[in-house]
Amino acid sequence: MVVAEVPKLASAAESFFKMGVERKRFRPTVLLLMATALNVHIPEPAAGGVGYTLATDLRTRQQSIAEITEMIHVASLLHDDVLDDADKRRGIGSLNAVMGNQLAVLAGDFLLSRACVGLAALKNTEVVSLLATVVEHLVTGETMQMTTSSEQRCSMEYYMQKTYYRTASLISNSCKAIALLAGQTAEVAMLAFEYGKNMGLAFQLIDDVLDFTGTSASLGKGSLSDIQRGIVTAPILFAMEEFPQLHAVVYQGFDNPENIDIALEYLGKSNGIQRTRELAMKHANLAAAAIGSLPDSNDENVRKSRRALVDLTQRVIIRNK
Repeated sequence: MVVAEVPKLASAAESFFKMGVERKRFRPTVLLLMATALNVHIPEPAAGGVGYTLATDLRTRQQSIAEITEMIHVASLLHDDVLDDADKRRGIGSLNAVMGNQLAVLAGDFLLSRACVGLAALKNTEVVSLLATVVEHLVTGETMQMTTSSEQRCSMEYYMQKTYYRTASLISNSCKAIALLAGQTAEVAMLAFEYGKNMGLAFQLIDDVLDFTGTSASLGKGSLSDIQRGIVTAPILFAMEEFPQLHAVVYQGFDNPENIDIALEYLGKSNGIQRTRELAMKHANLAAAAIGSLPDSNDENVRKSRRALVDLTQRVIIRNK
């Protein structure tokens, strides 16, 4: 789908897909597994028959959702790096650092435009609406992060809402889109949504932990990158519940390196890291429960895909990068 008449624009857009490849497989993997896990109503077709054509067409359309989702995700990261003036992404120079802010923004815009073309080709207004809402959520979440007041910075509710918009909305609505294309009921589509939502939240919560416990080499970026940019995440929010005096430090912000050191000292004395892991596990378990609530199936491919989706909920928790 990433094809452009201007070679430099295509090269810029494609370059992001070639870095950190192992991380780039997460969302497409979830969506393709979800496609198989939900396609229970399609009988085993004979090659070349009508049923075969319908099954192949459905799979192609669902694969398009996986591609569109990844393009939206990558576009948001390209734009984020410009906003954050980032110079690294997955351990190598970010696109804005290598090619400049203007080309990075245009590459993100180009990917969004290609995603729109792919969505239009599906000719499903409900799916188009879902993915359009995702783009709105990405912008809303980024704006929430950029314009946070001191009170909002200390609110777990605000943080979780922002996290849903910035991270979980994309995978949850994409999972729902997969279900809708398969002709599933509203109940099954909502289970797919809940799986994606809780997986997205668990994923980000572990990212927040790794920002404090990981190394620059394992993360592909500097550790403590969030707090150095003044972003308060779950570990610090939980530490604030144990040590109310940390509120004053958060209110002052983290432009002063001494405040970062103070926050890290309180975090080290608190259960903030452990409580964040426990919250991530709670959401991972909710994701697994959503898969367990899907209608029974005797199809072995369906069962294998559902087991893999449940297995992913645990892999998200134990990862170290």
